[in-house]
Amino acid sequence: MKIAVLFGAQSFEHEISIVSAIALKKVLKQEIIYIFCDYERNFYLIPTDKITSKRFSSGEYKKDKALYLKQGGFYAKKMLGEEQISFDVMINLVHGRDGEDGKLSSLLDFFGVPYIGPRIEGSCISYNKLLTKLYAKEVGVNVLDYQVIHKGSNEPICIAYPFIVKPIRLGSSIGIGIVKEEKELAYALDVAFEFDDTVLIEPFVCSVKEYNLAGCKTDTFKFSIIEEPQKEDFLDFDKKYLDFSRTKRVNEATLDTHVEEGIRQAFMKLYDPLFLGALIRCDFFVIDKKIYLNEINPIPGSMANYLFDNFDCIITELANYLPSTTPVTKAYRYINSIQAAKGK
Repeated sequence: MKIAVLFGAQSFEHEISIVSAIALKKVLKQEIIYIFCDYERNFYLIPTDKITSKRFSSGEYKKDKALYLKQGGFYAKKMLGEEQISFDVMINLVHGRDGEDGKLSSLLDFFGVPYIGPRIEGSCISYNKLLTKLYAKEVGVNVLDYQVIHKGSNEPICIAYPFIVKPIRLGSSIGIGIVKEEKELAYALDVAFEFDDTVLIEPFVCSVKEYNLAGCKTDTFKFSIIEEPQKEDFLDFDKKYLDFSRTKRVNEATLDTHVEEGIRQAFMKLYDPLFLGALIRCDFFVIDKKIYLNEINPIPGSMANYLFDNFDCIITELANYLPSTTPVTKAYRYINSIQAAKGK
C-alpha cells in the first residue's frame, strides 16, 4: 500500500504538523509520499528521502514539484499534459486550522480523494471546544463545568479560582493559561485573545489524573493502550511540541478495571458515527473515579503511533474501512418533465 501524508497548511500548528509528518517516516512500513501545504496553501510533492525540518524553514521546498488538486487526486504539470500522483490512501496530518476545522476534509471529499482523518462534521465539532462540550454531553459523556467569554465583553466569570483559560479553536496548548488569582486574569485573557476572539474557562483541578486513549473503528473497535502522560500543571506548548515527535511506544497506565472500561465506553460514544474513517485520541480526566472528557484530538500528534503495539497494521486496516457516500446519478428527469408539461 502506498500512503500519502498531507501536512503543513495555514495554521498556528503548522510546524507541529511538519514534526508529526517526519515522525511517521520512522513508524510506517508502507511506501510513503509526502504532500506539503505551505502557509500560502500551495501544494508540493516532497521527496521522501529528503524530508527534514530545515527544508521547510529555509524555503527549499519551493524547488520541489508543485501540485494542484482536482477531481480524483493531486496532479503535477508535465511538458505535455499532466500526471496524477499515485497513492492508495492519504493521511490528513494537518493539525489545527485547515486540517482539523473541516477545510481539507471538504476538499478531499469534494475531489474524491480517499483519506484517513476526520470528516466534515467531526472536524467542526472537535475543533471548537464549546461544541465539543455540547456534543459530549449529548452522547452521555461527562465534561467539567465551563464558561464562554467573548472578547470585549464585561461578563463576570462564574468559575471559581483556580481556572484555566483556553482559546476556543486552538490545540497544542497554544494560548492556554492557568489563573490562580484575580491579578493573573487580565494577562491570561490577553494571551488567549491573541489567538481567538472567544475563550473557554473551566476549573483547574490540581494534580488531576489524565489518561489518553487512541483508536478507530474497522470491523470492530481498535484501541491503543491507555497512557497517563507525565506532566506538571499541564502540558505546555514546548512539551507538546517535543511530544509530537514521539515514535517509541509508551508505558501503559495502571488502572482500576472499572475505570479502564469506562474510558473505553466513553471513547466509543464519542467516536461512532462522527469520526468514522479517522484515528483519534481522546484525553480524559478521572476525578473520584468519575470520567470526564478533556478534549478530542481528531488528528493527534504523530497519529498517536506511540500508543499502539502495531501502528502500521492499524493504519492499513483502517484504510480498508473508510466511510463511503451514496453516489448521485445524473438524471435531469424533473427538469425534463416540467419542460414536457409546458410543451417545451
